[in-house]
Amino acid sequence: MSEPRFVSTRGAAPAVSLSEAIAQGLAPDGGLYIPSHLPAVDVGSCVAGSRLPEIARGALAGFFEGDRLRRALGEIADAALDVPAPTTAVAGCPDPLFALELFHGPTAAFKDFGARFLAASLERLETGQPQTLTILVATSGDTGGAVAAAFHKRPWVRVVILYPAGLVSPRQEQQLTCWGDNVSSLRIAGTFDDCQRLVKEAFSDARLNRGHRFSSANSINIGRLLPQMVYYVASSLEIERRTHAKASYIIPAGNLGNAFAAVWARALGFPIERIVLAHNVNRAVPDFLKNGVWQPRPSIATLASAMDVGNPSNMERMRALYPSLSEIREQLSADSVDDATIRSRIGEDFMRYGREWCPHTATAAEVYSRLSVAERRDRPWVVVATAHPAKFNEIVEPIIGKPVTIPESLDRLLRLPQHAVDLPPTLEALAAALE
Repeated sequence: MSEPRFVSTRGAAPAVSLSEAIAQGLAPDGGLYIPSHLPAVDVGSCVAGSRLPEIARGALAGFFEGDRLRRALGEIADAALDVPAPTTAVAGCPDPLFALELFHGPTAAFKDFGARFLAASLERLETGQPQTLTILVATSGDTGGAVAAAFHKRPWVRVVILYPAGLVSPRQEQQLTCWGDNVSSLRIAGTFDDCQRLVKEAFSDARLNRGHRFSSANSINIGRLLPQMVYYVASSLEIERRTHAKASYIIPAGNLGNAFAAVWARALGFPIERIVLAHNVNRAVPDFLKNGVWQPRPSIATLASAMDVGNPSNMERMRALYPSLSEIREQLSADSVDDATIRSRIGEDFMRYGREWCPHTATAAEVYSRLSVAERRDRPWVVVATAHPAKFNEIVEPIIGKPVTIPESLDRLLRLPQHAVDLPPTLEALAAALE
């Protein structure tokens, strides 16, 4: 099979190479880049227990085939994925329950994997470019901090973070605003959906594009999604080795990038059985799977703020891969959890298992608890732990009655001064800030 080209989910943009898809971020027709076909992968080349960079070499080689970045894949993986992502058994649980811990990176959230990989990829593509690259990133909490950390002080790039005023945790906001140098933080008087809309409007505005060379570091950028597949590959192989069964994952879901990475990993042939999405009360996806009507709506603020997404961008990729509702229902199920139940689950699982969940991970733990006894005992389940609870200390600590230990990397960022500019949610205001 020939190497994949990358096409828009909306079908009205020319096919491009992987490097071009990563550099552009969003397709010219407003769609998201996907491969023209999923490449063949030698599943046997990925060995359980290997480090993530070694797993990446096997799992991602087909996506890079024929691209100018192909020879650099190993270097990129070494630079970006040298972060632990252990799948740990939940002690005290009578059933085969595990947690995939994705919070051991520099900003204590799963976004570190994709942001670091994207930065390492773009750095190799930017050599010799005459104009500085401007990365626009809309964030509901964790993405912006991870992108800032990954791109901070790289001389060829400017990062502009848009985040919703008052709708991220205090420690998340600190991580969004503590950088300076080549990172600008814009506090938008609106929701995450307003931030995401502004980024898309800027990408499609001819006047702004004459003065700036834009790219994206949200999960709309395929360079963010590909490395996120790697930890699902590694985890699923490890679970299969330990239990002789396929893993099923419950994934906290917002913009659907993390979930779609798991879907791709399964489609490539890795040992993943069920994928269940755990949403907060932003119910666009659970309602779609229930009644078949795709109805984006304004986002609602919740304790699990990084999942406060009313119009998940990666649903375009999901519907491109599985065009019919029946196909999507075969691949996914979804449930939603309200704030009161998130609080209860944080407290209950701390008492029962000694686990300290962030509010996002607690949504997944709650959805797990709703499975039948037979379902829980029948197969290994993995709750995806997407952020460290110390990022949400004001929520978690009063519930569990003790301080949450702050990771050293996060503690360093909390001591830095903040820099942010307040803006209304208009393209005119964003254009002025960019100037």
